[in-house]
Amino acid sequence: MGHRTRSQRKGSSGVYKAPSHRYKYKIRYPKAGKTIHGKVIDIIFDCARTAPLAKVKFEDGMKGYILAPESITIGERICIGENAPVRIGNTLPLKNLPEGTLLHNIEVAPGDGGKLIRSSGSFATLVSKKEGECIVQLPSGVMKTFKSKCRATVGIVAGGGRKEKPFVKAGKKYHAYRSKAGPFFRVSGVAMNVVDHPFGGGGHQHIGRPSTVSRGTPPGRKVGLISAKRTGKRR
Repeated sequence: MGHRTRSQRKGSSGVYKAPSHRYKYKIRYPKAGKTIHGKVIDIIFDCARTAPLAKVKFEDGMKGYILAPESITIGERICIGENAPVRIGNTLPLKNLPEGTLLHNIEVAPGDGGKLIRSSGSFATLVSKKEGECIVQLPSGVMKTFKSKCRATVGIVAGGGRKEKPFVKAGKKYHAYRSKAGPFFRVSGVAMNVVDHPFGGGGHQHIGRPSTVSRGTPPGRKVGLISAKRTGKRR
């Protein structure tokens, strides 16, 4: 009896499960309102993130965490609010930032606490502003429009160059992927037996049939390019 294909094992709910037990520190902006001042008291490492975190003690005695931007140091003061000055580490609405500012941890909707541009070394650029909206260039080069009340932090996320360090051996990459619940050591379909995968079997490793399948294909055959609009090299 053959094995279930990878797509069958995934099922309709998907296979990714976030390692929630590793997220020990919550990174969210405080509720929008008055301007809050704070002081960086420590720079810490979070095993669930690629970027270091800055531990901040606010003027009301509460403590919180922010993504550490490049060049921030212990003892430095930060500010969160509409009246905050435009300085690295400060958080303020997009409408109060000048065009060309480098940003990270941008809110998708006003008040959601920050969703985009949170990995090490990443940043976005504020391109232009208009009535009630701001256009931001994401690291991918895509231009995205945000509401002008969405908040963001000035600066580049620290930890840039992390990916430039080689893994050297497969074991390190295995543990790196596993810590983020990512797949690793995936066997290709053409290397399997014919009973284990639609691309398996044959005298040598080749698919032997078109790799595109329709959206309504049964689960056991639903592998390869699912409902592809086009194939071939993009010119």
